[in-house]
Formats: sequence, C-alpha cells, structure tokens
Amino acid sequence: MELKHILYQVADGVATITINRADVLNALSAVTVRELDQALAAAASDESVRVLILTGAGEKSFVSGADISELAGLDPVAGQRTAEFGQSAFRRLETMGKPSIAAINGYALGGGCELAMSCTIRIAADSAKIGLPEVTLGVIPGYGGTQRLPRAIGEPRALEMIMTGRTVDAEEAARIGLVNRIIEGDAVAQGMAYAREFSGFSLPVLGFAREAVKRALDNPVAEGLRVEANLSTLAFQTADAAEGMDAFAAKRKPQFKDK
Repeated sequence: MELKHILYQVADGVATITINRADVLNALSAVTVRELDQALAAAASDESVRVLILTGAGEKSFVSGADISELAGLDPVAGQRTAEFGQSAFRRLETMGKPSIAAINGYALGGGCELAMSCTIRIAADSAKIGLPEVTLGVIPGYGGTQRLPRAIGEPRALEMIMTGRTVDAEEAARIGLVNRIIEGDAVAQGMAYAREFSGFSLPVLGFAREAVKRALDNPVAEGLRVEANLSTLAFQTADAAEGMDAFAAKRKPQFKDK
C-alpha cells in the first residue's frame, strides 16, 4: 500500500493504524478516509493480525473530525457519497471479526468520535475530549454517530450530546460508558497492553461473542436469546472450544488455532 496520511504497522499480531495528519489535528480528509479503508482491508485479510489499534499522530488529537475545508459547499449528491463512504469504512472496522481498540490520545470530535465508536473497545488519555459538535456547524453527524452513540450511552445522553454539540472529558466519558478506561502514558503502548488481555483467544469465538452482544441491542430479549443459543452452539463446535476445555482440564494454557 502507498499511504500518505495513514501509518500502518503490524507487530506481534497487532496492526496499529495511525491517522498521520498531526498538523491539522488528524482531520479526516477524503483521501485519509480512503487510505484508512485500505488499511482496514489489509488488516482484515492478514491472518497474522489478531487485534487492531487505532490512534492519532502527535500528542493533541486522535481525530479532530472531518476536514471542514473539503465539506463546505458539497452538493447533495457529493454529500451523500461522502457520508456513505465514511459509513462503509467505519462499518468495515466494526464488522471485520477482529477486535479493535481506539487509543484516544486527545481530541476525538465528530468523525473522530464516530471512528472511536466503531472500535470494539475505547481507552482514553486523561486529556481526551470527546464529542459530536456537528450542530455547531449547522449539520449533523454523518459517519454513524447518531446510530452508535445512543447504543453506547443511551438515548437521553446521546440526544443531549448531539443536540448541544457538547464535548465530554475522559472522566465523564468513562462514567457514562463512552470509553472503557482512562489511561496514563503512551496511548499505543497502553493499547498494546490492553490487546494482550484478549489477543490470544479464539478469533471466531470472540466474533461470536461480539455478534451476540450487538444483536442484543437490536432485538427483543427472546430473539436475542435465540441468537445467543445459536452462536453458543457454533462456538462449541469449534476446535478451539475443544482445545480450551482440554487445556482447562490439564491445567495448561490453551493454544487456540482460530478453527
């Protein structure tokens, strides 16, 4: 891949994707979103990659939002295409079947908040500021924010944040469930440490677990229980399930093969 605005590295089973536009606080230009989509596709197809970490270059910003200079003056057709492509890229991240960690090292606003919410887990430096301020520009979130934020923190809090454009700091984000934990020190290093907590588990089984939780948010309890039972049955049929239970009985560490 030839990437101008994205840094892509793979080490020890972890793909680190860094938005590399620190001079504009890592704003998401159209080129940046396309390159991000390419990096995500590469990570999805690379069998050596078990976990993704997404972060921003520099010490101030994860992603400060969309590149407003590009969005101003878009006609309806171009605006629709822009929103749909961003949604598609973020949806790739959300559904690729490999867990991802947003290492929020500063501002995560607009598209940055939406990108973070597309990750499986979010960790944030204590200096982080997170929000969807689009209404202050006369627009609304377009990369999935109106759909993912209420699922993350509930409708009342989501409506407040979206309709006021208010940002929250790391402490409040953790309190309302928008981030999983607050970190100190280097965001990527902390992300790598977090990744080790589950990078050795079976990817298919992790995918089943995530799918069951996601389906719970979109269905009545009875339907969710049916989905859970089906996915649990599939998990029990994997070779990794047999390995996990054999290892437990033998009091050894399991060696999962993603099968």
